[in-house]
Amino acid sequence: MPKTSNNRFGRADCPGPDFDLDLIRRYGCSGPRYTSYPTALQFTTGFDAVQLKEVIQRSNEELLPRALSLYVHIPFCSTLCFYCACNKIVTRNATRAADYLVRLHSEVAMYSQLFDDDRELVQLHLGGGTPTFLNTAQIRQLVAQIGDHFPLTDDVSRDYSIEIDPRTVSHETLDQLREIGFNRVSMGVQDFDPSVQKAIHREQPCEETLSLIRHAQAQGFRSTNIDLIYGLPLQTVASFTVTLDRLLEVTPDRLSIFHYAHLPHLFSPQQRIVEPQLPDSEEKLRILGAAIMRLSNAGYVYIGMDHFAREDDPLVSAFHDGTLHRNFQGYSTHAQCDLIGVGVSAISHIGNSYSQNTKSLSHYQECIDAGELPVDRGLELSQEDTIRQLVIEQLMCVGEVDLDEVFVEHGLVPGDYFASELERLQPLVDDDLITHPSPRVVRVTRKGRYLLRNICMIFDQYIGSDADVLRHSRVL
Repeated sequence: MPKTSNNRFGRADCPGPDFDLDLIRRYGCSGPRYTSYPTALQFTTGFDAVQLKEVIQRSNEELLPRALSLYVHIPFCSTLCFYCACNKIVTRNATRAADYLVRLHSEVAMYSQLFDDDRELVQLHLGGGTPTFLNTAQIRQLVAQIGDHFPLTDDVSRDYSIEIDPRTVSHETLDQLREIGFNRVSMGVQDFDPSVQKAIHREQPCEETLSLIRHAQAQGFRSTNIDLIYGLPLQTVASFTVTLDRLLEVTPDRLSIFHYAHLPHLFSPQQRIVEPQLPDSEEKLRILGAAIMRLSNAGYVYIGMDHFAREDDPLVSAFHDGTLHRNFQGYSTHAQCDLIGVGVSAISHIGNSYSQNTKSLSHYQECIDAGELPVDRGLELSQEDTIRQLVIEQLMCVGEVDLDEVFVEHGLVPGDYFASELERLQPLVDDDLITHPSPRVVRVTRKGRYLLRNICMIFDQYIGSDADVLRHSRVL
């Protein structure tokens, strides 16, 4: 991937005039989050386990095979959160998790037979669902089994992270997770306001959550990440500011502030949201603007695409030196890993391909029991997909892309390729969202940081149909 010498966004100081409310109103639309390009909407059932095995073999044969990242999907939740759009199974039956873990072990073992033994696992993430639906003995066994099949790196930069539910995790559980080897923890908070929590069916006392964050920091977790959502029912600028102020008492390392995507036609739990209680678009933008101001004043750096981090976080170092990467877990310091996804609905990104496991638990179990990888769909990128993927990732992670350099990287002659995209970028130039330091270089401005998705959409050849738009969330 072409690299510039450093990040072109500049530091995220107090947003001031950069967060232009009128401008953001005008660019309000729906669009992808670009955790992948092409997005999962383009995956097809024509890509199967046979093709995936071929892709893995080619990745082993590369001159310098990439390190590995493993995502483990634990789909179980004990309660239903009304806002949730994740692939999940709501149950209180613990035996379902035990049966699932047997299959997970088998899937990990199958993958280990396909990858060369010298490819280290530098990144591990347990997501869901709710990974802490498992008890710590089960989590310990799962990590041990992964270590039996893949070489776990002992490099200090390794990222082993787990998502936890603050409502069900104790200090003792955190101690055990740290002892197992996790060095990063992510907590879903969403909002501390009791009325908002009741409206989304996720009630969790503020003081208990803050106590957990303090304990994680004291136990030596390298990073604590907090997920918040703006646009939830009954939220206001004032109430969300209180949530931020309480969190800033414990200065978490990272904060993700996601826009609530109300898509009840796609995600049935959202049908329980009382729509008249949702803040209107104006209030949502005011909430976001106030949040950016508050976090910037507190010394957090706006990475982009909903993510903030403290100045001393490795994510910020990667942000400033141009080595930031983005994948299905968000921004990462581990660039150019092959990502293996195991479990129901998990997505892999290996070489120039994406693949997704079946979303059906019963089908997943049938595939594993038959000794087959549970691949349901996927995509092998064309050369054009790969070029556009690089352009979009450079814009999201570095803030600048030299279009000609991308082509040269692939041994191609640029010619006038992207001429129509450059023409469609002109209104964004006029609005000071981007600049052209040279005719075929695109640089994102400080204003443009907040509308990265809009900028990237110009280079997305699959965007256009009404059906596509209806399946994406609002950009802000």
